[in-house]
Amino acid sequence: MKDDQPHYSDLIGEILKEYTKTGGMDNLPGAGKPLSEEYLKGDVFQHFQRLAKDSGYKPYWLDLQHQIRDALIALDQDLQNGKKRDADLRLKSINDKIYTYNQQCPPPMQKGSVRLDTLSEAVERWR
Repeated sequence: MKDDQPHYSDLIGEILKEYTKTGGMDNLPGAGKPLSEEYLKGDVFQHFQRLAKDSGYKPYWLDLQHQIRDALIALDQDLQNGKKRDADLRLKSINDKIYTYNQQCPPPMQKGSVRLDTLSEAVERWR
């Protein structure tokens, strides 16, 4: 290595090497078995999505989508029952979550912000 080049440290690689030395990679499910043909088809991202889904992983934006839906329904019900207290503040909080959601979710699933006069339509759109 030249003196003018910075030292490179592979932290994850070092952790995996140490884990392997201590036997952490022994007795893994499926160890030594050939990969299925299905596993070798498609791209890496598709495989990740399938494995993550099968393992019960839920992306952050999907949890956020459910939070937004529930908050919109609750706000709409409160307004229909005449409870207007903090409606603007609650709507701002919901719109902040929508902004975060739009940054995380796939582009075709992005949605616009909500106004009090379009709240009922937004509730239907988020169901």
